[in-house]
Amino acid sequence: MIAFDAAHRAVHAPPDRRFRIWIRPSILAGAGGVIAALIAAAWIEVAVTGMPPVPAVPQIAPDNFAGPHGFPVWVRYCHFFNFLFVTMLIRSGLSILMDHPRLYFNDGCTPGSEWIRFTPLKVPRDRVWTAKDDARYISPLVGTPGYRHTIGLARVWHFIDVHGFLATGIVFIVLLFTTEQWRRIVPASPLVVKQAWDVFVHYATFHLPPEPNGFYGYNALQQIAYFVVVFVFGVVAVATGIAMSPAVVNRFPWYARIFGGRQSARSIHFLTMFGFLAFLVVHVTLIVMTGFARNMNHIVRGTDDQDPAGMYWGFAGIGVVILCWVAAHYISWYRPRAAQHAWKSVAYPMQLLTLNRLLPRQRYSEKDISPYFWPNGKMPVRDDWKRMAENGFSDFRLKVGGLVRNPVELSLADLESFGVVEHITMHHCIQGWSGIAKWGGIPMWKLIELVQPKPEAKVAAFFSFGEALYGGQYYDTQNLENLQKPECLLATRMNGQPLPQLYGAPLRLRVENQLGYKMVKWIERIEFIASEKSLGKGEGGKNEDDEYFDLLPNI
Repeated sequence: MIAFDAAHRAVHAPPDRRFRIWIRPSILAGAGGVIAALIAAAWIEVAVTGMPPVPAVPQIAPDNFAGPHGFPVWVRYCHFFNFLFVTMLIRSGLSILMDHPRLYFNDGCTPGSEWIRFTPLKVPRDRVWTAKDDARYISPLVGTPGYRHTIGLARVWHFIDVHGFLATGIVFIVLLFTTEQWRRIVPASPLVVKQAWDVFVHYATFHLPPEPNGFYGYNALQQIAYFVVVFVFGVVAVATGIAMSPAVVNRFPWYARIFGGRQSARSIHFLTMFGFLAFLVVHVTLIVMTGFARNMNHIVRGTDDQDPAGMYWGFAGIGVVILCWVAAHYISWYRPRAAQHAWKSVAYPMQLLTLNRLLPRQRYSEKDISPYFWPNGKMPVRDDWKRMAENGFSDFRLKVGGLVRNPVELSLADLESFGVVEHITMHHCIQGWSGIAKWGGIPMWKLIELVQPKPEAKVAAFFSFGEALYGGQYYDTQNLENLQKPECLLATRMNGQPLPQLYGAPLRLRVENQLGYKMVKWIERIEFIASEKSLGKGEGGKNEDDEYFDLLPNI
């Protein structure tokens, strides 16, 4: 465990660590009703027609068995690495989830509309309650890196392991279909569904069906389960992950609608993770119940015998996986910058070539505007901001300088004289929530055209009146290419009204191909610079400096 200083302990290890799972009663009743109906149907069938026959896979010698048998070395290695990457994804995913511990089937994320929450708290109505306030603690024994407000590093591990998961899956599927092994897990006849039901009837009525020797083949229910895990859960997990990318959703809104919306995709992503976890629990239980030593030899050594060596090697492999969890925990807290840079070295060039090239082209209407929009960030406490807020920011002057030929100071009226443009867009927070709002302001390309950055200026830094999580002035940076994309605004209005103080007055940035923390609120000044490395700790923003967020968060 980590010994925090006072500032970090207040953030990561709060006194209130209560945990509660609440599920909307209608959904709980619906899911329970489906399960109860299936079990009741099984009991009725047995009462009316008797226990259905389940033929066992013949226990015959390999040399006269017609189908594929045994577990080649590539199957065994893919099995191990898949176990490693899936457990790492689950652990890091749980840390990400707890930063906004609510799941919805609507993109507005209005408190009370969630179908499940992992917090005992309801959002209070008598005071400002930000999305940061709503985050919950998770034990590092369960999540990577664990504790509270560690989503930056959790995302590092999640995306690193996604690459391992994808690589393992591609290797497995290619080798599966270039050998006879595909016949083990791909149903080749609709009859398999009927046979799978017959197996389920046995389990549902507390009878164990004839158990085949998995070295030679699976029963129908096992075959369907393996098929779903490989070809449904894996594919859906990746597809719904992409549907949470602001760069993708704000360029192709139809893609998120395939899953019912951005938040529905997030919910399905969670349910897929739960499916992997449930399969893992049932899978391990059945391995133990149906001959642990023999089953371990199958998947560890590729032999069909009772030698205990498979168990020993299997336990050693599980130990390696647990050591990887421990190593990830250690790196997260003692070498976090190295982890951040390792991910950046892969992600940043790749995103520049792919996701960052997508131009936002959203098409939302007034009726799509969310009735609630989560506030976030620390409201400014500076006296100068408070004085300006009292008179509606009439004496506010935006200072734009740095590496520009024409430094300026502009009032809100001066800015709006360039012509206010409005866009209805979806906001994507790194914590997981979203919201649709109409933003009005001046396109950033007009300001850039006015101030005329010098050739050496590649980045614009936006400084806030507000503070960052650990104190110090909040700032973030954007490269000039993103600032000139469609729908990129210096916003002075929200939903047809002057920008509210809670949401960033006098000015906030809108960059619709990125996550919300890059859209600085309560903007005080803008400075054009050669590189983000010249500011703060050189990572591109206060969240990047202190919480190890991404420099370019297109996903």
